[in-house]
Amino acid sequence: MTERELADAERSGATRAPMDSDVDLHMPAVEAELRPSPWPVLSAISAGGVVGALSRYLVAQAWPHQSGGFPWSTFVVNVTGCFLIGVLMVVITEVVTGMPLLRPFAGVGLLGGYTTFSTYVVDIQRAAGAGAAWVALSYLALTLVCALLAVAAGTALTRAAVKGARR
Repeated sequence: MTERELADAERSGATRAPMDSDVDLHMPAVEAELRPSPWPVLSAISAGGVVGALSRYLVAQAWPHQSGGFPWSTFVVNVTGCFLIGVLMVVITEVVTGMPLLRPFAGVGLLGGYTTFSTYVVDIQRAAGAGAAWVALSYLALTLVCALLAVAAGTALTRAAVKGARR
C-alpha cells in the first residue's frame, strides 16, 4: 500500500494487516506496544506547569496579600489567566490546529499552573476568619464574575483579531 492509501484507510476506519505476519494485534500485550506514548503530553504539561507556577509565584512575591485585605494578586492572576484561556481556545481551535501539544502545554500546564482557584478559596476563608466578611463576599463574587467575563472577552477579542487578520 502507498502512504496515501494507508492514510485513506486510517481515515475511513479500515484496519490494515500488520507488516509482520507473526504479529497478532488481537493479543493485548502486542496491542499495548502500538499505543501512543503518554510521555510527550505529560512532558508538555509539566513544562507548561513549571512556567505557569513560577509566573504566579513571582506575581505573589511582587504583590503580597495584606491580612484581611483584598487579595489583589490572586484576583489578577485568576482573571488574566481566564482571559488567556479564552485567547488560547480560539487560537488552538481556529488558528493553529496542527499542534497537538499546544493545548496540554499552554492550557493544562501553563495556565493551569498560573491560575489558582484553590488559593482563591483559601483567601476567602482567611478574610472571613479575620472578620472581613465584606472583603470575603466581594472577593468571592467579583472573582467569579470577572473570570467569566475575562474568558468571554479573551474569546471575542481573539476571534475579532483573527477575523481581521484573515481579511
